[in-house]
Amino acid sequence: MRPLVLVAGVLLLAGCGGKGKSSDSSSGGALVGAGSTLVFPLVAKWIPDYAKTHGVAITYGPIGSGGGIRQLTNRAVDFGASDAPLTANEQSACKGCVEIPWALAGTAITYNVPGAPKHLRLTGPVIADMFLGKITSWNDAAIAKLNPGAKLSTIPVTPIFRRDSSGTTYTFTDFLSRVSPTWKRRLGTGTSVEFPTGAGGEGSSGVAAALSRARGAIGYLDAAYAIENGLSSAAVRNRAGNYVLPVRRAVSAAAATVTSVRPGKAVSIVDPPASAAAAYPISTFTYAVVPQKSAKANLLSPFLTYAIGPGQRFAAALQFAVLPPKILAADKATIAKLRTS
Repeated sequence: MRPLVLVAGVLLLAGCGGKGKSSDSSSGGALVGAGSTLVFPLVAKWIPDYAKTHGVAITYGPIGSGGGIRQLTNRAVDFGASDAPLTANEQSACKGCVEIPWALAGTAITYNVPGAPKHLRLTGPVIADMFLGKITSWNDAAIAKLNPGAKLSTIPVTPIFRRDSSGTTYTFTDFLSRVSPTWKRRLGTGTSVEFPTGAGGEGSSGVAAALSRARGAIGYLDAAYAIENGLSSAAVRNRAGNYVLPVRRAVSAAAATVTSVRPGKAVSIVDPPASAAAAYPISTFTYAVVPQKSAKANLLSPFLTYAIGPGQRFAAALQFAVLPPKILAADKATIAKLRTS
């Protein structure tokens, strides 16, 4: 995945110029975006396909959700991408920005423990205690109890976390805050938190690289990156008591719990109810974030329509799940309200 990140970074710098914003090209215009690394593998497929079919040049910088929101707020880019909902302060600062769910994926709990099963069973409270530094070795009784008969190592636990402001961190810490009172009290939920132990990596590719290098490491990573890098992923216990992997059907089961959608707003599917017996508990929508009024509305509207429509044909191979009909209907309603400023 790292070569893709490098290419996107070069394109963004070339397209933005000094102010970070590209000008329209004679072939049909240009758009610049930045943000989520989770959605980047999918955006990287959209860029050449959309240029071929619509003649619009799109550049995208996978700098993390927080960075994307900041750049959009400053109007240095035409659209942002985030896996976390806008906070009240971000919503106010962004001045009329709306969130459009355009992809759906799981956050994998990945690890590098020689000799361990490829899919260890873990619970939210155990994961929280590992990242809090309370569980310090892989043969701890709490892990062994969940995995009877498994060969567990005495290797120390090394948590790997996102150093940059990240929507994946938001999803991960949101899950831990829901299942661990200690985590909620000490660290809470956010795109950036003060992890008490471990090592940080920049972006999803940085976390994947750190996990690959460090024996005994555990981290949280977008499912596509975990698979691409050949990392082991835990089966995480959901509210129904089932241990579930971050596969597409399990992410879809979490998304199926959505009963209502407010167009332009975020939707949480983290830690879904026990009635969703097959759901993966660390699932999330990832969002395009755009101004409702923009000088590029005439380019943004068709691109977003493509992303939630024909562009979804690339999703399955990259471990993104199908967008539910209710989400698509809300997306179309939001896109229809975009206006030229």
